[in-house]
Amino acid sequence: MTAAHTAPGGTWLITPPSEGRLDSALRAQPDVALLDLEDFVPPHDKDTARTAALAHLAAAPVHGATMLGLRVNAPGTVHGLQDLVALAGAGLREIVVLLPKVESARELELVAQALRAATTGVRVCALIETPRALLRLDDIFASPVLGGVVFGAADYAAATGCRRTSSSLWWARSSIAAAAAAHAIPSIIDSPYFNLGDPEGLRRDAQEARDLGFTGKGAIHPDQLPIIRGAFCPTKEEVVQARAVVSAANRAGGQMVRAGGQMVGPPLVAAARAVLDRAGIHTEPSLHGGIQ
Repeated sequence: MTAAHTAPGGTWLITPPSEGRLDSALRAQPDVALLDLEDFVPPHDKDTARTAALAHLAAAPVHGATMLGLRVNAPGTVHGLQDLVALAGAGLREIVVLLPKVESARELELVAQALRAATTGVRVCALIETPRALLRLDDIFASPVLGGVVFGAADYAAATGCRRTSSSLWWARSSIAAAAAAHAIPSIIDSPYFNLGDPEGLRRDAQEARDLGFTGKGAIHPDQLPIIRGAFCPTKEEVVQARAVVSAANRAGGQMVRAGGQMVGPPLVAAARAVLDRAGIHTEPSLHGGIQ
């Protein structure tokens, strides 16, 4: 995986391709503003929505750190094939392409090959949302063209007959996070939380995703973004503890050491450094103690 192929983590705002929605999404400053041609668009509107989405993406204003994205229809469908042909001819640059219903690495590689000649900086990402995909994570995540992973809880729950609860989705989410870590995929995005009237539920869901190892979470409304950002940002207490662990490890020269009432070895030091990285605090190992 190269940096050129990697999609951002953090917040992914998913929105219909209707007039004004992309501008509204960009004002909210997510890490990825993703126009959706699949679930948000009924079959009879697919052609119109495709044309509109590509026009909106091509005409998007300067959008700072936000990356533009497009969720196409499944490549195995007529609409999905038409999406990819139109995208290849649109001349877009630096875009996330999210493929639904991915169940093999070959699907990703065919799409990347089709887009590579006409699209510069494309990040091909896999939407994992079927039981078959969960059983093939090692194959899918080994693909050299894979730029990121998104979990689709709604379709997964519908396919398995499970409820969209913390306990029923725990295995799927933890399996995705572990497999992505094994293949060094840096962008692992959890499914959106669909109840817009339950901010506390969103907070709990986002915190659980963070605890399982996801690097970000999808959103379906701009109002959800601050809660998601807060859940993935380390708390003051976590930063204080991480500083203590790193400082103690530096003073001990890499040996096991006691910090904050616990014995600290290399795995806990690595975890502490990761917390400080998420908080934007740069650290370097030091033989003289302290955080450099």
